[in-house]
This record gives sequence, structure tokens and C-alpha cells, in this order.
Amino acid sequence: MNASGAFTRRGWLLFAAMCLLWGVPYLLIRIAVDSISPPAIVAGRTLIAALLLLPFAIRSGALKAAWKQWPWVLAFGLVEMAGPFVLLGHAEQTLHSGMTGLLVATVPLFAALIALGGGDRGVLRPARAIGLVIGFIGVAIVVAGPGLFGGEVSLLAAGEILLVAVLYATAPFIVARKLADVPSIGTITLSLLMIGILYLPIAALTQHEVPTATSVTALLVLAVVCTAVAFLAFFALIREVGPVRAPLFTYVNPVVAIVLGALVLAEPLTPGLLIGFPLIIAGCWFAATGGRLRPPASAVPDLSPGTLPPAP
Repeated sequence: MNASGAFTRRGWLLFAAMCLLWGVPYLLIRIAVDSISPPAIVAGRTLIAALLLLPFAIRSGALKAAWKQWPWVLAFGLVEMAGPFVLLGHAEQTLHSGMTGLLVATVPLFAALIALGGGDRGVLRPARAIGLVIGFIGVAIVVAGPGLFGGEVSLLAAGEILLVAVLYATAPFIVARKLADVPSIGTITLSLLMIGILYLPIAALTQHEVPTATSVTALLVLAVVCTAVAFLAFFALIREVGPVRAPLFTYVNPVVAIVLGALVLAEPLTPGLLIGFPLIIAGCWFAATGGRLRPPASAVPDLSPGTLPPAP
């Protein structure tokens, strides 16, 4: 970011990269679950990414710092990775990737409710409160839309994705309160490693068929590009544009997920999705920022150095 506060060219490139890197996973998960069980996807994704990030975490001393707080790192991993990753895989066996990406985008709505429960009355300010209402109306339209306009949607799968959003909204509070002094790359690497080891036996028990080359390729891209490389790019984005602006790319991720789902997998753009989409995005924006283009630091989670947005 230059002296005037505008994005530099490097900042825009990193921003665009994150829009893509964390908008693509929903498509890759949808492809991978064709022949790989959700637990096997979690084990493969986390272990491969952890091994790639391990040298960076060790060299910086971050892994040693994370190990001193391993119980809380494990708790973070269970909430941020173990639960969401397997729920995403299971839900996308029946749910379209575009709808999945959009429902995950409700994280700011649940984060605002959690903050309200913790005593943050700023959530009750008119703009943010209206954002909550609009956002959840959008969720209702997306979930009920296929039934209203024709077609079917699995309420169980939609419920799993909304649970993912709740877990993603909860994880930063663990980091902020228990892991604030631990460098992010240490927390991420150790939690990925722990969750990967935890899921290995479950993966062995649930993988009953030989994975197709397409599914394996999707899993490898998911682990290497959308997890390991994406986290490194995200840290670079924080350094370039600051912790307040860095997470704004999460509002673009659902667009990427919906477009890729329609173009690559021929997923339908239902009326419910088209009507609910702008309501969810607008609701999340107002609930998280109060409608400001450059929100005060208190209006969004502090992502430096110990917190991060959800990695799909």
C-alpha cells in the first residue's frame, strides 16, 4: 500500500490471487468427493499442506512457539479445519459448489452474533443490525429458493454448510483470546499437521474405492495451491495492505465459486441463488463493516499476526 493508502500493483495482484485461491476450493472439493471419502480428503489436504509449510514454520521459529500452546492449537484445528473440511466434503456430495461457497460466505453474520453474545453492542448499530437481517433473509431464499422456484435442495447439506460457517466464525475468537502471541504460520502448520494425523486412520477406514485420477488431481491442487500456497499468499497480502483490508477478498470468493460451478460443472443458476446472492453479500458487508469502505479496526477481525479468515 502506498503513502496515499491506495493498493499497490503487488497488493492488487495478491488480492486477485486470494480471490481465486479461496474461491476455487469448492469446485475442487466437489470433484474430489466423486471417488475420495470426505475424511480422506481432509487427511490428504492437511498433511500435504502441513509438510509444505513446515520448513517456513521451522525456519521462522513459529512452530516452536505454536507447540508451547499445542492444546489451543489443536482446539483451533478442530474448529477451523477438522469439522469444516469434512462437513464441506460430505455436503458437496449432494450440494452444488456455488451454493456451498455462498453459504460459507455467511461467516461474518455468525461472527457478528457471536460478538454480540460476548458483549459487543456495536453489532446493534442500525447499519450492522440491518445487515444481519438482510443477510439471513438471503440465506433463507438460497436454501428455500429451489423449493419455491422448482427443484430440490438437501436441507441436511445446507445445514452442514451453515454449521461450517458457525465454526469458521468461532475459530478466530480462539486465536484472539488464546493464541494471539503465536505467529499465524506456526498455528496453521501445527494445526494442519495435527488434524492430518488425526484423520489418517479415519481415512483408511472410509476409503473403499480406488480414487480416480481426476479426484486425486483435485485433491493435490486443493492441498498444494489452495491451502499451502494460499496461506503464504495471504500472509504476504497482510504485509502489503494491512490486516483491515486483507480479508476483503472473502466477499469475492462466492462469486468465483458460483461462476466456476456454472462454467465447469454446469451447475444451474437458480432464481433462489440469484436473488439470495446479493442479499447475503450485502448483509455480510454491512454486518461486518457498518457499510464503510475502510472500516475501523474494531469492526473486523484483526488478522495480524494470530488470526485468519476461513480457508474453504
